[in-house]
Amino acid sequence: MNTKDLSISCPKERKLTHVIVRSEESSSQMPIEAAASEDRLARQAETYQQVIELWLHGRSTATQRAYRSDARRLSNFTCSALHEVTLGDLQAFADHLRKKNLSLASQHRILSGVKSLISFAHRLGYLPFDTSRPLRLPTLRNHLAERILESTDVRRMILLEPDERNRLLLTLLYTTGVRVSEVCGLHWRDCVARESGAQITVHGKGGKTRAILVPSSLWGIMKSLRPSTGIDLPVIPSRKGGALSSSGVWRIVRAAATRAGIDKNVSPHWMRHAHASHSLDAGAPIHVLQNTLGHSSVATTGAYLHARPTESSSQFINISG
Repeated sequence: MNTKDLSISCPKERKLTHVIVRSEESSSQMPIEAAASEDRLARQAETYQQVIELWLHGRSTATQRAYRSDARRLSNFTCSALHEVTLGDLQAFADHLRKKNLSLASQHRILSGVKSLISFAHRLGYLPFDTSRPLRLPTLRNHLAERILESTDVRRMILLEPDERNRLLLTLLYTTGVRVSEVCGLHWRDCVARESGAQITVHGKGGKTRAILVPSSLWGIMKSLRPSTGIDLPVIPSRKGGALSSSGVWRIVRAAATRAGIDKNVSPHWMRHAHASHSLDAGAPIHVLQNTLGHSSVATTGAYLHARPTESSSQFINISG
């Protein structure tokens, strides 16, 4: 009898079971270590649900929610077990998303999630092939330049904000460039006074932490609103005393932009964009900005240089005659 790998699938249960049959002759030819390694690989995940949980482990709550939604979309569309999904199925799924008139950004995010899942399942040994590898993602238009506010607009948002807590929130977002989740998770124990100003420790993506210097002007505002006791209290509290929610931050920023007469759908992340662009304009070294923003690659930070260039070859063209 020849060596065979038989795959028995159950689409409804989204399950893949590996049955490995070896003859005595083939078994004797395979090193014991290699056979044990193969068996361990097959047992890492026996069901689709196990693959999902391993794939999502350690990711943020928001990322887990989005990726689970992506996986459900694919499953509902194909009505097939993951190991039965072909490249043609994935391309049909991409066409389906496009016909639903989803934005290119939404299509890109969903397909990226699906590619990540299938690639992970292949690396895990659950799938024999990565059928998603040749799948092309939609080309995204770069809207970064449109989302960078002028410094005068940002200052107007801050100065016209009547509420002290909200004004501190806007100033923190702009001055430090932190993300929404990071400012919501900032507590007074994360703030340490320095000889000039202070520093805050924020907890970013992937559980990474980084320290950001806070200028004395901002630190003075923070100290004036700091409660007398409770280092575990949030720096930006909700009206009930707990940490302010992400949706609460969105409402405050959107209201501040409207009050300042900015006719755009300004989000809290726009304050981060403004911080990055304005810092570079003022001469901040790109590696310093990279560390402040918590970018894993300097190429990500470099996008701000391309969004608002300070020089261009067009300046050397003379059309006046």
